Parts: sequence; structure tokens; C-alpha cells
Amino acid sequence: MSEILKVGITHGDINGIGYEVILKALEDNRILELCTPVIYGSSRIANHYRKLLELPQMQFNVIPSPDQARDGAYNVINVTDLNESALEPGKSSETAGQAAFAALERATADLRDGAIDLLVTAPINKHNIQSPLFTFPGHTEYLEALFGTDDDGSNARSLMILFNDRMRVALATTHLPISGLGAAITRELILERLSVFARSLTRDFAIVNPRIAVLALNPHAGEDGLLGTEERDIILPAVTDARAKGIQAYGPYAADGFFGSGNYTKFDGILAMYHDQGLAPFKLLAMDDGVNFTAGLPVVRTSPDHGTGYDIVGQNIASPDSMRNAIYAGIDIVRNRRRDDEIRSNPLRRHYFEKGKDNVVLDLS
Repeated sequence: MSEILKVGITHGDINGIGYEVILKALEDNRILELCTPVIYGSSRIANHYRKLLELPQMQFNVIPSPDQARDGAYNVINVTDLNESALEPGKSSETAGQAAFAALERATADLRDGAIDLLVTAPINKHNIQSPLFTFPGHTEYLEALFGTDDDGSNARSLMILFNDRMRVALATTHLPISGLGAAITRELILERLSVFARSLTRDFAIVNPRIAVLALNPHAGEDGLLGTEERDIILPAVTDARAKGIQAYGPYAADGFFGSGNYTKFDGILAMYHDQGLAPFKLLAMDDGVNFTAGLPVVRTSPDHGTGYDIVGQNIASPDSMRNAIYAGIDIVRNRRRDDEIRSNPLRRHYFEKGKDNVVLDLS
């Protein structure tokens, strides 16, 4: 039987739909068979939303730390003493930002210590969470700052991947203004992103020799320089560099035709040049079930692919599918990594026989 993993779940913005999608996702009893959930938030606020939304009764096991978590129970670590009087559903507030950061700070500390096996984050408001301790555009950049050193001491670069069972989209640049794209898109950046992406597809998603499509930056892939030269001078050379390293990269493809023709179904991964280029078509096709994964780091973090949903708070219409999939996907990724590590730590002896030479046996372990 597979190991029961401890999954840390942060409550995100308490004025958004975070608690609604968490509570609805945990109604799926299969989750308790696969993992032990540890919610970083507030049992009072969780109960408030449960009653407000008229959701089924859920008994919370309030604990001081993950080592006290009970299998088969809904465990909660109170990271704030706020109660329902502090809530302003559907509104951004400084209090909500502080509560979101308190959950994130405590959960990432436990993740670093190995007290939880993976992290699932409910949506935050990127504006109200800002403080002297959080000066990042989002979760991805914050996690890279905390965990951006790999096990061997080398720098680990994060990569945002949005995925469901039909496509996986990674971003060359993330939360960056359009005006900054020209300077940010470089041959070195694209090669780095392709390297991280290929490794993640192999290690995290268990895909052998993945095929990656690379999107163009300019309309019509630059029209041979008429609409821009980045494809000719930067993106195509980076794709060539990647192929020389054994990465099956192809492109650049004009983004509109690539998605419009259904060409995305022919690849294991898609590297978009900027945020909306990749995420607009992805969310159109996968808004209800998509997962956001922070690849490239030694820890596993997933989240639903939607935002705080201020406009539908308290209406009991938020779908839990994306949150539920984020939990399942995080469990799968942890297990895939452990299997990959086990395989690589005990490789098979390989035999090579070359015609015309003495037969030799090389031990590559």
C-alpha cells in the first residue's frame, strides 16, 4: 500500500473562495484514503464558511504542528486568531493579506523541515499580501526565493506549469509587464526554461523523451522578420541549442494557429513566451480543472488555476474541481519523484557490444 502523504493546504485570501473550494474538495472521501490533509488557516473561519454555504458537517482536528495530524481526519493548524467578524467577503483587505501570508509562512517552514510532504495553496490577492516580508509578484517567485537551492547546492530555477489531462503549458516569463518582454526574452532564458521543463516532464510527470512545442513571441512568428526578429535571432537558436542537448523541442509556432488548429494535442508540453499568451488559451480550455504547478524546485507545490473569485464569494457556486485536482496532482508528483529517485539510485548494469572490438561491460551506476 502506498504511503499516506501529509498535504499542507494554505487557506489563501480569507475574503475569497479559498475556504469554499477547500471544504468542497475535502468532501471527496477518496482524498482521506490517499493523504492526511493539514489546513493552515483558522478553524473558526472554516466553520463560518461551512455554515454560510450550508455544506455538510465537518469535524476539524485542531493541532499545533503536522506531527500531531491524524490520518483520516481534517486537521487544522490555526495560524491566526481572527474570527468571522474580521471577514469582508468579496473585498480586498489588509487583514486578509496578513492572514494569507501567515498561512503561507508557516506552511513553507513546515515544508522545508519535511513536516509535510507537499504544499497546496489556495488563491491569494497579490496586492493585499504585500509587506516587508512578502515583496513578490506571486507564490512562484516567493517559493523560488525560499527553495531556490537544489539538493547539491546549485541554484534551482522555478518554472510555472499549468496543466490538466489534455495539456501542459509552461511560461518563459511569468508576472512581467508586456513592456518588459523585449529585454527579458533571451536565448539563454529559453534554453534554461526548456531544460527545466524537459526534466520536470520526465521526473514529475513520468513522460519518457517528452516533445515540447515552443511558441513565437510576435504575430505570425515574425513573418521572416517583417513583424519582429526575436523568432529568428533568439527563439529558433535556443530551440536548436536545446535539441543539441537531447531535448525534443520544436518551433517557434505562431500562438494563434497553434491553439486554433488543435496542434497543442500533439505535444507533451508547450512553452509560452509570456503569461497571457499561454494562460488565456489554457484557461479557456481548462478553467474548471486546471492545476498550477511550481516546477524546478526541490519541493512540490500545486494550486488551483483560478483566483480569489471575489465576485462569487458566499454564493455556493465555486467549483472545487481545480482544488481537488491540485491535491491529487501534488500527490502524484511526489510519488513520481520518489520513483524516479529510486530508479536513478539503482540503475541497471548496461551492456555494450561493438562490432569489431572486444566486448566490454560498463557499470554506469
